[in-house]
Amino acid sequence: MAFSLSSSLSFLPLCRNLHRFSSASLSSSPGPSNNGCRIRPGAATNKGRSRLKAAATVEDVTVDVLLPKDAGEVIKEAEEKYDWREEWYPLYLTKEIPEDAPLGLAVFHKKLVLYRDGHGVLRCYEDRCPHRLAKLSEGQIVDGRLECLYHGWQFEGEGKCVKIPQLPEGARIPRSACARRYEVVDSQGVVWVWMSEKSPPNLTKLPWFEHYALPGFHDTSTIHELPYDHSLLLENLMDPAHVPISHDRTDWGAKREDAQPLVMSVSERTLRGFAGRWGRSRNPALMNSLRFQAPCVLQNNLEFVDKKGKTQIVSALFLCRPAGQGKSMLILRFGASSWPFFFYLLPNWFYHQNACKVFEQDMGFLSSQNELLMRERTPTNEMYLNLRSSDTWVLEYRKWMDRVGEGMPYYIGHETLSMPAEAATVEQAPAGTSAAISAGLPAKGAFGELHAPNPTNRYFRHVVHCKGCRGVVKIFAVWKKAMMIVSLIAVAAAILSSDRRWRMVMVVAAAVLLGAAHACASVAELFTTNFIRTHRRL
Repeated sequence: MAFSLSSSLSFLPLCRNLHRFSSASLSSSPGPSNNGCRIRPGAATNKGRSRLKAAATVEDVTVDVLLPKDAGEVIKEAEEKYDWREEWYPLYLTKEIPEDAPLGLAVFHKKLVLYRDGHGVLRCYEDRCPHRLAKLSEGQIVDGRLECLYHGWQFEGEGKCVKIPQLPEGARIPRSACARRYEVVDSQGVVWVWMSEKSPPNLTKLPWFEHYALPGFHDTSTIHELPYDHSLLLENLMDPAHVPISHDRTDWGAKREDAQPLVMSVSERTLRGFAGRWGRSRNPALMNSLRFQAPCVLQNNLEFVDKKGKTQIVSALFLCRPAGQGKSMLILRFGASSWPFFFYLLPNWFYHQNACKVFEQDMGFLSSQNELLMRERTPTNEMYLNLRSSDTWVLEYRKWMDRVGEGMPYYIGHETLSMPAEAATVEQAPAGTSAAISAGLPAKGAFGELHAPNPTNRYFRHVVHCKGCRGVVKIFAVWKKAMMIVSLIAVAAAILSSDRRWRMVMVVAAAVLLGAAHACASVAELFTTNFIRTHRRL
């Protein structure tokens, strides 16, 4: 059986959509209603404004269609409370960390800076200089040290300040002039950070993915920065039902006619996550295993026996780091024990741009969800209408948030919530010459024509985090210019030539070169385009 790589990249392998209601089949009932749906009484916000709840009930829909609000087993309170800081968070793919510049990252509201020192050792500090709070991620690497570009203070090792240019000769550097350090570990090609400031790193909590350590296991990895909360990203990745509709014909696997009810069962619930199995109702024998592991790891595995009697494994791994209010960072890894031959024929950049397209198709939905949830300030049980045949994992995740939410900076659960104490700060990008210089740095993308970050642009969501795709954009841009120049030379030669045959050869060559230049521009545009849904009439 062949599996579509980009279908799995677009979330879970062999995903299909939910069973759809026909609005014509819903009979109207007496009393207040909306399109045939009886609305529950008391539908008003906590601010006293009247509104229609999303969780409306329909009288002629049997109760076993919708998931009950109290679905799921009650988890007894543990003696040790959940604390979001006592966890490992996925920061970045190891291979994508720049060698010559610091990298600014975030976990929830905590700003971090990651860099390699002169010995190649990964260092992570709080992203603020102790002098005047300038961002160290806007600094540079000098002789293997991290230098703040505001006043030139330099830091190394455990965060010790080793140089202050403004100190008088013979004066000692104050002991308090040090950057706060965070412990990082490189594991299976991913850099993880331990966020606790009071406890030593707990390596038993560091995730380990057995399939990706198997000999001969093939995998590919990408990074994507997304403009919505990590909880909505995880919720979306737990939702195989949307794939046939949202990603119809994006690749060779997703087809809207394959939308169908799903079979889902939960086998494990703990304070550190949950696990279970799911499959399509038309083929219940082929079941996927799904596991969510605190704080932000989701894994979907499918094992089956091929025609030769050999066990095959297909795995989709999603590491979803909370990067602040309304922002998340996804490290996506897709692997298999064996790949179809044609997978090796296509370049990596093709899979990367196709993954970008998949995330764009969901981006409009999820960013609007993010806006509504933050504005309404209401638990999801009053907003969502969850189906048994597709939304089991969504309900499980939000109920997990209920259990651990008190130990998180902010959250929206199934029945409870805790909103951020302060609104998110929007940082302004530099403009003009400063922007061109900043954008020219390797860690900032190294492509001076793009300055201000734009969440709808593939370049800022993916290419700035991917060395391979940055190289592709540069190469095709160079080839485009070269072919344009050669085509102009061919046109000039055709004009000056007195030989008719030679003139025709030059004209044809110029046309071919112009076509090749257009092809190069089209490839580069795949990584620098803003997303617009094609069916819209603008």
